[in-house]
Amino acid sequence: MEQKNGSSFTGFILLGFSDRPQLELVLLVILLIFYIFTLLGNTTIIALSYLDPHLHTPMYFFLSNLSFLDMCYTTSIVPQFLVNLSGADKSISYGGCVVQMLISLGLGCTECILLGVMAFDRYAAVCRPLHYTVIMHPRLCALMASASWIIGFTNSLLQTVLIFLLPLCGRNKLDHFLCEIPPFLKLACVDTSMNMYMTFFASVITLLTPVSLIMFSYGRIVRAVLRIKSTAGQRKAFGTCGSHLTVVSLFFGTAIYVYFQPSSSNSQDQEKFMSLFYTVIIPMTNPLIYTLRNKDVKGAMKKVLWKDSDSR
Repeated sequence: MEQKNGSSFTGFILLGFSDRPQLELVLLVILLIFYIFTLLGNTTIIALSYLDPHLHTPMYFFLSNLSFLDMCYTTSIVPQFLVNLSGADKSISYGGCVVQMLISLGLGCTECILLGVMAFDRYAAVCRPLHYTVIMHPRLCALMASASWIIGFTNSLLQTVLIFLLPLCGRNKLDHFLCEIPPFLKLACVDTSMNMYMTFFASVITLLTPVSLIMFSYGRIVRAVLRIKSTAGQRKAFGTCGSHLTVVSLFFGTAIYVYFQPSSSNSQDQEKFMSLFYTVIIPMTNPLIYTLRNKDVKGAMKKVLWKDSDSR
C-alpha cells in the first residue's frame, strides 16, 4: 500500500488467515451462513417484541436493543471479512479501518453495559416484583439504554482517536481479520506502554464494572429465589434469568479471555479464533438462546405464525 503525506496510509492489509488458503474457503462458506442466520434470528426477536403486546415489557425492550446491536456489530465486521476471504485482495481503506474500529469497539462496549442493565432488570423483576413497573418505568428504560449507547461510543471514539494518532512508520500489515486495538499496538513503531495502560484501564471499566453489577444482581436474585418454598416457584424465577445468564457467560467469558490474557506471538491464531467467536458466533446464538429457553418468545412466535396462516 502507498503512503500518504509521508505518515498516514491510504489503507491497511488484513492478513487474517491468508497463510491458510484452504481454511479461508471453509470460513467463507461458514461465515456467510452464520451471518444470514444472525440477521434472521435477531430480526425475528425485534419483530416479535414489536408485534406481540405481551412482549411490550422492559425485558424485551432491552432484548430488542441487544438484537439490533448484535446485527450492527456483526455487519461492521463480517461483510468486509467475507470480501477479503473471497479473493487475493486483503486490503481495507484507511477510512474503512477507522470506521470499523470505531463502530465495532463502540458496539462491543455498549453490549457490555447493556448486559449489565439487563441484569438489573432481572433483579427488579425477581426481587422487587410488586414495585417492578414503578422501578422499570419506560422513561428509565429509555434512559438506561441511551446511556449504554452513549458511554459505549464515547469510549470507542476516545480510544480510536488515540490509536490512529500513533506513528506506524510505513507499516500497514495487520495480523488480524479486523481493525482492532491489540494488532494496531503491535504495528506502532513507538513505545505504546501508555496506550496499553489506557486500553487496559478502559477494558477494566467497560468489562468489570458491568460484571460487578451482574454478580451483585444475581447474588440478590439467588438469595430471593432460595427463600421461595415451592420448587415450581424457584424454577420459574430461575427460568426468567437463565437465558440472560447464558448470554452473559458466553460474552464476558470470551471478552475477558481476549483482552486480559498476556500477549504473545504463540497465541495470535488463538486470538483470531476467539475474536471470531465473540464477533460472529455469539451474535448468532443469542436469538437461539432466548428463543429456545423462553416460553414467552416461543408463544409469541406461534401466535404470529398462526395469525399469518389464518389470514391466508
